[in-house]
Formats: sequence, structure tokens, C-alpha cells
Amino acid sequence: MKRLFVAAALVGAMTVSAMAIELPAELSKRGSIKIALVPNYPPMEFRDPATSTLSGFDIDFGEAIGRKLGVKIEWQETSFDQFMPSISTGRVDAILSGFTDYASRHETATFIDYLRSGPAFFVQQSRAAEFKDMPALCGKKVGASRRTMFPAMITSWSEKSCGSTPIQVVGTDGSADARTQLKQGRIDAAVQGNETLPYIMDLEPGAYAPVGTAIARQFTGIALPVKEKALQQAMLEAVDALIADGTYRTLLAKWKLSDNAIEKATINAGQ
Repeated sequence: MKRLFVAAALVGAMTVSAMAIELPAELSKRGSIKIALVPNYPPMEFRDPATSTLSGFDIDFGEAIGRKLGVKIEWQETSFDQFMPSISTGRVDAILSGFTDYASRHETATFIDYLRSGPAFFVQQSRAAEFKDMPALCGKKVGASRRTMFPAMITSWSEKSCGSTPIQVVGTDGSADARTQLKQGRIDAAVQGNETLPYIMDLEPGAYAPVGTAIARQFTGIALPVKEKALQQAMLEAVDALIADGTYRTLLAKWKLSDNAIEKATINAGQ
């Protein structure tokens, strides 16, 4: 009898939890959420080289959110430049693609933050002895994707730390191009999000060495249209539910992102 009571209580709790997350009527009727992504940022999102299927933490996390909300996730590939126009015009309902929450984006999008991150320096392993600490990068050429805020952040760090021998910042066509230039010796170091470095270092054992710690604190978030308050609340509750039931931690561990975990989802915490 006691077991039946406990089981009934658990079922009741789950029912209440599911009912508490309410999607906008339009999305509930459609039965899906359209999410934009650019699958070129492992381990967040990428196409599996063997099968060409979408893979990565964001894919797993997005599908888990869909299950929590009781809808299908429709992944829509686009370009980075089309992220903000795609939600402002309603072509998609959300962006879930390793997208950094910056205050400058809050006019167009509201972010449900689900990951902590930060830009970090790394060099070729063969030159690691030259760069035992971050000041050793002063006066050197450092590359980072020009589509991100990383070049500006490198400059800011350099101004505070390097005095008369500033870092020479080189804008690259994405993080993959930065790594290529690093291998070719065209730059001395590169910067990308610290959430990606462990995965990249596993893919290319012995190729890279991190230098120091993150030069800024950032949050990665699900970008949603500013006016869609009901969708924002549903996403917030879904993320918190996945944190509470352990799914979030399991997926972080799978993709070696445990160090980037947050304890609770936040809204527009980016600076």
C-alpha cells in the first residue's frame, strides 16, 4: 500500500510539473519549435563526419527541451549573420547554437542562459614552453574569429596587461581558420571559447596547449524574440527542469563540459 501511495505521488508530481510548463498556443498547436543553428562549433553543434547527422551538446540539450515541452524540435541551418534577423522576422522561434549572451543583443533577443564560458588562449603544444603564462603572449600575434567579440576582448586584456608591447590581434574566418593559421605559424596563439578547447584537444591529441585562464566571463544562451514572454518562461522552466532532474549534468559530462555548468538558468545575464 505504501509503495502504491509513493508511486501515485510521483506520478502526480510529474503531471503537475508537465502542466506547469505552458507553451504559447500557436506552438502547442503546431507541435514543434523551429530552432536556428550553424553546425560548425564542436562540441556544441556539428555534423558527425561519419554520418553527417547533427550532433553535439546543443543538439542533445535541444531535443531534451523538446521532450520536456512535449513538442518536436525543427532544426534549421542558417548563417551566423542571419541569427538575429531570423528571430526578429519570425522565421524561427529560437536560436540554440553556442550563441553568446551579450547585452548588445538584448534589444532583439532575450537569452535564457544555460552555460558558463569564456574566451581562452591556446598555442601549439610544440611551443608551449614559450608561453608558460599569459604575459608571455604580449607582443605576439593572436588570432580569433572576427564574427565574435573575442578580438575586442583580446585587445581589452592586452591594454590592461601588456603595457608598451600589446598583442597584435588577427581576425580570422572562424575558430577553424584560427587553428589553421596557428598550425601554419601565421599567428603565435589563438583564442576560442573554453567550452570547446577540451573537445578540440581530444580530437587532435598533442596539438595544442591552453595558456592561463579565461580572459572574460560569458554566458551561452537560448535566444528568443523579446516580445515572446510566454515562450521565454516556458524555456526557462524547461531548462531548470532538466537541471533539476539530472539530464543537464549527464549531457555536460557526455560532451566534457562539466566545468561550464550553471546551477540555475538565468535571463540576460550577459554583459
